[in-house]
Amino acid sequence: MAVATKTLEELCINSIRFLAIDAVEKAKSGHPGLPMGAAPMAYVLWDKFMRFNPKNPQWFNRDRFVLSAGHGCMLQYALLYLTGYDSVTLDDIKQFRQWGSKTPGHPENFETPGVEVTTGPLGQGIANSVGLAMAEAHLAARFNKPDCTLVDHYTYVILGDGCNMEGVSGEACSLAGHLGLGKLIAFYDDNHISIDGSTDLAFTEDVAKRFEAYGWHVQHVENGNSDLDGITKAIEAAKAVTDKPSFIKVTTTIGYGSPNKANTAGVHGAALGDDEVKATRENLGWTYGAFEVPEDVLSHMRQAVERGTSYQAEWEETLATYRTKYPQEAAQFERMLAGNLPQGWADSLPTLTPADKAMATRKHSQASLNALAPALPELIGGSADLTHSNLTELKNSGDFQKGRYENRNLRFGVREHGMGSICNGIALHNSGLIPYCATFLVFADYMRAAIRLSALSQAGVIYVMTHDSVGLGEDGPTHQPVETLASLRAIPNLTVIRPADGNETSGAYKVAVANRKAPTLMAFSRQTVPNLEGSSVDAVAKGAYVLSDCDGTPDIILIGTGSEVGLCVDAAAQLQANGIQVRVVSMPSWELFEAQDAGYKESVLPTAVTKRLAVEAAASFGWCRYVGSDGDVISVERFGASAPGGTVMEKFGYTVDNVVSRAQALLG
Repeated sequence: MAVATKTLEELCINSIRFLAIDAVEKAKSGHPGLPMGAAPMAYVLWDKFMRFNPKNPQWFNRDRFVLSAGHGCMLQYALLYLTGYDSVTLDDIKQFRQWGSKTPGHPENFETPGVEVTTGPLGQGIANSVGLAMAEAHLAARFNKPDCTLVDHYTYVILGDGCNMEGVSGEACSLAGHLGLGKLIAFYDDNHISIDGSTDLAFTEDVAKRFEAYGWHVQHVENGNSDLDGITKAIEAAKAVTDKPSFIKVTTTIGYGSPNKANTAGVHGAALGDDEVKATRENLGWTYGAFEVPEDVLSHMRQAVERGTSYQAEWEETLATYRTKYPQEAAQFERMLAGNLPQGWADSLPTLTPADKAMATRKHSQASLNALAPALPELIGGSADLTHSNLTELKNSGDFQKGRYENRNLRFGVREHGMGSICNGIALHNSGLIPYCATFLVFADYMRAAIRLSALSQAGVIYVMTHDSVGLGEDGPTHQPVETLASLRAIPNLTVIRPADGNETSGAYKVAVANRKAPTLMAFSRQTVPNLEGSSVDAVAKGAYVLSDCDGTPDIILIGTGSEVGLCVDAAAQLQANGIQVRVVSMPSWELFEAQDAGYKESVLPTAVTKRLAVEAAASFGWCRYVGSDGDVISVERFGASAPGGTVMEKFGYTVDNVVSRAQALLG
C-alpha cells in the first residue's frame, strides 16, 4: 500500500519508538524515554545523511555514529535492525538486556557490530567522538591527494544533559573547538530531564553559549519532536561549516507520546508499564502489536543496504585509482587498515648493556618512542601538558593543530580524563592508528574511567605514566603514587608494566605496540637506574623472569619491579657473600606473568622456595599471591613525603642495607 511521505516518516519514527518501548517492557528494565524523544533526529540523520553499509559494518569510509547517552541504546539497536544490519535481528531486540544477547543494556562495540564505541558512563561517548574525528582528520591530511580523496567521513554523536554535566565532555569539546574539527557534528537531546527530575534542580547554564565559547558552530532546533525539516536544515548547515565542529541543540520531550509519563523522570529509566504502553499506542495511533514493524517501514529503511553497497563500491573504485597513482601511500594505508604492523618494526627498539649510561626509565621511554616513530608511522600521541616531564614528544613530527592535522604530536592540555577518552576514540576508529597518552602515574586517578573503558572496549591505547613512585621526591605526597599500581592491576584486560631499565623499557614498548586489543600502561621512574646485567627485552613478555641466580636451590627469592630491581641485585650480592643462596626475579608485569603456563611460573617461582621478599616502592596490596605466608614485602603503607628523591627512598627503607636486613630476618 502506498503511503504519503509524511505518513511514512511518522511510521518510521514511531517504529523506532515502539521497538524501544516493547523491548524495555519485555525486559522490565531499560530507558525508553530518550528513544521516544530522540527518534525524529535519529531518523533524519540515518535516513537522509549518514553514509554506512549495513552489510559491512567495518567499511572504512563509513560515517561514525556514537550514542553518548548510552542508556538510550534501544534507539541505536532499533536503527541497526531497521536499516538492515545482520548484527541486530528482531529476536535480538526481544532479548534486550538478557544474558549473551547482542543488545546489552548499554552499547558495547565488542558485542554489537555497528556500535563504534562502548558508551554508558555519561560524557565518554562525546569524548570518544572527538578522538574519532581527530583520527579522520589525521588520516585525511596524510593520505588524501588533490585528485583523489580517500578519507572523507563524518562523526555524528547524540548526547544528553548528563553528558553535558560530566566534566570529561567539557575537556574533550574544548579541545575539539581549538582544533576546528569540522567533520564532528553533535546533537544535544535537550529534554530537561535527568534521573532526579527536572534539570532545573542542578543544571541551568546556557549550554549553547558554552559551546560557542569552545569555538563550535551552534544551532537550535526548537521543536525536535516534529520539525523534521528544521532538523534537516540544521544538519545541512552544520556540514557546510568546515572549520568548526557543530553543536545542534534539539529540544525534545522525553517519553514523547506517553500521555502520563512524558516529560517526567518516570520515563527516563523504567518501563512504561502495561497500561501506559496501551495508552501510548492509542495516543500515537499505533495499531501494531508488540515488536511489529510495518512492511512499508522496513522497505523504506532498508534502502540503506542498497545505498551502503553503492557507497562502498564507489569508495573502492577510488581506492583502486589511488593504488595506481600512489602505490607507496596505498600500501601503507591498506597495511594500517588491515591491522598489520610493519615488518621488523621491533628491531628499531634500543638494546643496552650495563656499560651504557644509567638513566631514568622515563628517558629510556623517550628513546624507545623516538626509535619507534620512524618505523611506526601509525604511532600518534602526546601528554597532558607534561611533555617535557613525560618525555613523549616525537622528534620527527610537528604538532597536530588546526590546519596541520598530518602531524603526530597531540597537545592535550591539562585534560587527563578527556585525553584518555579521546585516545579510546582514536584506537576504536579501527584504522590502524596506535594512540599513546601520558601524564604522571598518580594522575591516572583523573582518567581512571577512560582507562577502565579502554580495557572494557578492547582499545589498544598505550598509557605512558612517569614519576612512578615516592622516588620522584620534592613534589611530595600529592604527586607520589602509593596505591595507584595496585588499583590499576585490579582492572581486567589492562596490562601494567613497570620496567627496571632500558632493556625492559624496550620490552614494554614491544608488548604494548603488539597488543592491539587491550590497553597497556607503563610506569616509568623519574630517578636514574642502572642497566642491569641479565635484563632482557624479550623476557618482559613473560611478565617475570630470573634476572640472576645461584647455584642449586635458592634459600630466598628477591622479587623486584622497576627501580627497585637494582636494589635487589645489589642486596643479593651481599647476601651471596654471606653464604646465602639468592635468586633475583624481575617482575615487570603481574598480568603477563599470570598469562604464562604453570610450568614456566614454577620455573621462576618454585613452590619449594617459600622465603620470598618483594621490593616495590608502592603499597603491598596484592603481593601476597607471590610472597605467600612465609614471605614479606618492602612497601609504602602511608602517603609519601616532600624531600629529595633519594632521601625519601632511604626514609621508606629502599636501601640495599634494608633489603639485606629484611631478607636475613625472613631466613631467621
